[in-house]
Amino acid sequence: MPELTYFPDEVLLQKADPVSEVSAEITTLSQQMLDVLHEAQGLGLAAPQVGRKLRLFVIDLPNDEPRTFINPEVIETSVEESLLEEGCLSIPGTFAGILRPAGVRVQARNADGKLFTVTAEGMLARVIQHELDHLNGVLFWDHLSPRKRERLQKKYRAPQSLES
Repeated sequence: MPELTYFPDEVLLQKADPVSEVSAEITTLSQQMLDVLHEAQGLGLAAPQVGRKLRLFVIDLPNDEPRTFINPEVIETSVEESLLEEGCLSIPGTFAGILRPAGVRVQARNADGKLFTVTAEGMLARVIQHELDHLNGVLFWDHLSPRKRERLQKKYRAPQSLES
């Protein structure tokens, strides 16, 4: 079972590689990621957050079905923006207000390899954009001014490994 990866792990700062084939291994990984997500009580989880440099993320919002996004591509974003507080499972205990487009349209493959398009607003749009950032080596605090980002980074302390 994969485990959460925490900042400053390098995999979180790198652009993820496309998934070449939606194989049984990828389907299993997406299910394991949903298990990790549920255990951590998060809303979304990208493959780099479990140490895998792949363009894959999962989302499970309350009152919605879990979703897998493989090789997601943004088709369109709204002009309207929304400011909401964000946190990240890979940067626990750290939060900041982040301005993002209020809506997004994305095309991806699901865990069965089927192509789909989703038009999202509200929390779903926010989580999709946050997880897409992970696939590009971008963390939520990278959207802040250098001064605010530096202040958050100074406060942040990665969880100690069990091996320490």
